[in-house]
Amino acid sequence: MVPTPSSLPGWGMSMAAILAYAVPALGIRHLTPAKARLALRCAWVLHGLALVFTLLNSPPHFGFAPALSITAWLMLTVYAVEQQLFPQMRARWVLAALGAVTVALALVFPGHPLHVQASAWLPLHLALGIACYGLFAAAVVHGALMSQAEQRMRTGAESDSGMPLLLLERLTFRFVTAGFILLTATLLAGWLFGEQLYGHAWRWGHKEIFSLLSWLVFAVLLVGRGRFGWRGNHAVRMIYAGALLLLLGYVGSRFVLEVVLGRLQ
Repeated sequence: MVPTPSSLPGWGMSMAAILAYAVPALGIRHLTPAKARLALRCAWVLHGLALVFTLLNSPPHFGFAPALSITAWLMLTVYAVEQQLFPQMRARWVLAALGAVTVALALVFPGHPLHVQASAWLPLHLALGIACYGLFAAAVVHGALMSQAEQRMRTGAESDSGMPLLLLERLTFRFVTAGFILLTATLLAGWLFGEQLYGHAWRWGHKEIFSLLSWLVFAVLLVGRGRFGWRGNHAVRMIYAGALLLLLGYVGSRFVLEVVLGRLQ
């Protein structure tokens, strides 16, 4: 994509963020932990600035790739906070690679311009949805670390997650619970105020159906954990399934419209 003068600052920040993410993603074995953390923090700052410049562009654009980019940035925010408490936590290269990929995708597929006549509450509704994506993404990362820790424990190997297993499990379900609350609020807002937000009432499209299926999976998971003590790989697989359904809801439907069908909505 060739940057326009109005998008040039965001484009430059995005390129700088991609290069900064490449340092810990590709050179993880050659960097000390302190240098890798510094590189990841620089990339996180540049990524955030790129998002700010992009969203402040006139008119602001949004779509599946910017949604993924913001989700990755939120995941890295959670990681940055947790690493202050648990410096040995090891998910750095995976998150760096994910950050680089999502920033690059947002450059290639910037999305569609938001309508000027859209409701003033629309950004809040989008923010709720993206925050929900970020929380469930954090739950997926913690669930993967939890599964690895359990597997290493069974084989007698030392855990390399850098966090105690019980703490990983507790954090995973806290992210799931918070994400479920935001997902509920997002769906209710779309159902009750769809006409004010988008100019039309609730529609039973792919986005709505997949989002509701995701809500059902997470609801069953939380009830099962509370009443029957579901945990371990069974719970993690349900987290994966719910997150995948949610990803198919907005990101999947927008990807089909913007890329597969070659048109913007």
